[in-house]
Amino acid sequence: MEQNTLKRRGTGLIGSDPELASPGYTLYAPLAANGLVELVDLAGAVVHRWQLPYRPGRHARLLADGSLAYNGATLELAPFAMWRKYSGGSMGRYDRNGLLLNEIRDPLQHHDAHHYDDGRILYTAVEPLTGAAAGRIRGGVADTEADGVVWADVIKEVAPDGSSLWEWKAADQLDPAEFPLQPHYWREHWPLINSVYPLDADTVVASLRSVSAVILIDRHTGKVTSVADRTTVAQQHHATPVGDGRILVFDNGTFRTGESVTYSRVIEIDTATGEIGWRYQDSPREAFFTPFMGGAQRLPNGNTLITEAAFGRIFEVTAAQRICWEYVVPSFTAYPDPGTAEVFPGISNAIFRAYRYRAEDIPWLAV
Repeated sequence: MEQNTLKRRGTGLIGSDPELASPGYTLYAPLAANGLVELVDLAGAVVHRWQLPYRPGRHARLLADGSLAYNGATLELAPFAMWRKYSGGSMGRYDRNGLLLNEIRDPLQHHDAHHYDDGRILYTAVEPLTGAAAGRIRGGVADTEADGVVWADVIKEVAPDGSSLWEWKAADQLDPAEFPLQPHYWREHWPLINSVYPLDADTVVASLRSVSAVILIDRHTGKVTSVADRTTVAQQHHATPVGDGRILVFDNGTFRTGESVTYSRVIEIDTATGEIGWRYQDSPREAFFTPFMGGAQRLPNGNTLITEAAFGRIFEVTAAQRICWEYVVPSFTAYPDPGTAEVFPGISNAIFRAYRYRAEDIPWLAV
């Protein structure tokens, strides 16, 4: 009998309703696989595969010209154990055959890197805080700094040649009293920004996991507007605009305020009022839950593609919350580098997030 719980429940295509599903192809990168990226059709068949030089520094995405934007984990630095799991370092663009077209390197990059079609990159990095600066950070588990250091987030935007275009530092712009670490978090990393996205030319939306907050950042002043705090979200991921002043958020639900049952959900938040509009959660609600990572993408037909990341599950729901497509990543591997495998042992099919693309969005598909 199969001993792995996820394998035993089934992998690959679980179900599909072609009349309701948004047409196209789904892209994902298994986190523990050594540089594997796959594109599958609605029948669950692999139509294209990349084998890249680094394991994922979280995820891959296709750009308008058909090139693959891929964040790879270089592990040039390892300031604390969790860094081995979510750091990047290589922000590359590859052709359909895996040939490197362009690369920006930053050993302090982690989690998210948004590649623009013109070659610019908006990404998250860190800087060290020591002494009094580290002491200003509130909350978390006492005495869990990384050798006395609190690594604080920095958001950067760079040109295609890597030159700096814009920078924002959490230590300069966030009040630690207003954005304290949640009590169970180690103090090695604050506020742990796991997604950044350009809301418009003047604004960036960011998701702050370890303080459970979603914020808007004014590019000109650096000032912050809070969209959601821990009364609304819990260790959320992937905050992205969907139009009409609304942001789509994958709300993980770990240590949710006022709840004793853990469950994940996907919600739309009005940036002007903070009110929740459309939402998806399972029934019973605890049946859908990933304690970390996760993603949600609004599709052209109004459906939403959801990544239940820790378990490699990708599924699509309609606006009426009906599941119309479900796929479980069949790739189960251990981390390829011994240092990470020692800290995070076992096999996994986890992914950070997945994306769906229409056939017309992939220029080389029919070539």
